Amino acid sequence: MSSLILIADDDADSVEALDSCLRREGFRTVVAADGQQAADLHAALKPDLVLLNIRLPIRDGWDVLGELRRRGETPVIMVSDLDQGANKLQALRIGADDYVVKPFKPIEVVARAQAILRRSNGDRSTKVLRVGPLEVQLENYLAAILTPAGKRRLDLTLTEFRILAHMARVPLRVFSRAEIMQACFLNQDVLERTIDSHVSHLRRKLDAADAAGLLTNVRGVGYRLETEV
Repeated sequence: MSSLILIADDDADSVEALDSCLRREGFRTVVAADGQQAADLHAALKPDLVLLNIRLPIRDGWDVLGELRRRGETPVIMVSDLDQGANKLQALRIGADDYVVKPFKPIEVVARAQAILRRSNGDRSTKVLRVGPLEVQLENYLAAILTPAGKRRLDLTLTEFRILAHMARVPLRVFSRAEIMQACFLNQDVLERTIDSHVSHLRRKLDAADAAGLLTNVRGVGYRLETEV
C-alpha cells in the first residue's frame, strides 16, 4: 500500500496544490485544517509523513510537532511563510526532518518527502539508538544498558525517556537546559531547576545500572551523553 501523508494546513491553495501533486506521485493523502485535527488524525491514522504548517488555528505547528515527537518518530516536514533561520533551527532542534518556506513548488516538497520516506523505510535501525552501552528503542519507549550478563532495562518515567532519547540522537553534543526544555517540554511552563531534577533522577538510574559516567554535566553549559563509560 502507498504511503499516507497528512497535510496539516489551513491555506486552501497550498493544500490543493500539494494534495494534487502527491496523489499524482502515488501517495495517499489526508488533510487537517487546524492543529487539533492534525493531532487527532495522526493518532487515529498513523500517517507515514506529516506536512505541518507552523501557523495553524487552535493549536500551532510548534505545539503539534511537540506532541508528535512525544508520541514517536513520524517524519515531519515543517512548512512556513517565514524565511527565518531561527525558526528553521528551532524546528530541527525539536525534531522536524525538514523545513520548507512558502511560496514553494509542490513538486520540490514532494521530492523532499520521497527522500525522507526512503531513508525512513530503508533504515529501520534508526528506530534503535545505541550510545556506548546504552540502547534506546524509540518505538517501544524502552531503554536498557548492555552488560556482559545481558540487558539491564531502565525503569524510566516518560519525561526521563524523552530526555534520554533526545540526547542519544546526538551523543557527545552538549545540550543546554533551554534546548532540553524546548524539545521535551514544548507546551509546558517549566523551570530550569525542573530539568536539573529530571536529569539528576535519570543519572542515578544510569549509575545504578552500571553506566556511571554516561550522562555528564558540563558546568555552566548543560548535559552530555558520553560514548564510553
